[in-house]
Amino acid sequence: MEEKERNDLVTRHFSQFISDNRKETIEKVLGERTRYITMVMEDIYQSQNASAVVRTCECMGLQDIHFIEDASKYSINPGVLKGSDKWIDLIKHKEKGVNTTEKCFEHLRHAGYTIYAMDPAPEGKNIDEVPVDTKIALVMGNELKGISDYAQKHADGLVRIPMYGFTESLNISVSAAIGLNTLVPKIRQSSHAWRLTDEEKDNIRLKWYRKCVRNSALLEREFLRSIG
Repeated sequence: MEEKERNDLVTRHFSQFISDNRKETIEKVLGERTRYITMVMEDIYQSQNASAVVRTCECMGLQDIHFIEDASKYSINPGVLKGSDKWIDLIKHKEKGVNTTEKCFEHLRHAGYTIYAMDPAPEGKNIDEVPVDTKIALVMGNELKGISDYAQKHADGLVRIPMYGFTESLNISVSAAIGLNTLVPKIRQSSHAWRLTDEEKDNIRLKWYRKCVRNSALLEREFLRSIG
């Protein structure tokens, strides 16, 4: 049996254990999900900040967040997350002896992303001037030092949020929220193919069904055994 056929059967099997209202909500959210924009968190060390960004990304319809873990490992703050990490894909980049940011950038470019590093430098492009004609990866640096030298030099562009007060920077989660609230409406109003493909929806639907069904791993094993 091919993987797609098996996954379709498992999805239909799990469907009977999920209420109609829950399935309708899942379909509605899947219809609004996007991988056209992704967020990249570079060495974020405060769990409340990282978790707040995850929650913001999920609320804004993003499916993927990338975490670069050179100096700091992503840790969660359940009180901030409010379960948002259950519905979003957290992709972690950590490899000893290499520049993890470089490897992450290679991965993103291979997937077709244009990489913008968020930085308050005056030479950066205002966030509302970022074009949406290609997929976008927004890079956020850590709380103390901001983006790394590598990210600053090798991103496709620097992006800034205009500020008019004495303070020179915003909290990471606030910057992420402003950035996404600027860019997500632009892609949704565009003619670009920003929604998930049918194949992506099928894969994510199964993952979400597994999370909704109690003892899903056991049920799945028993079901697959029963159909041979």
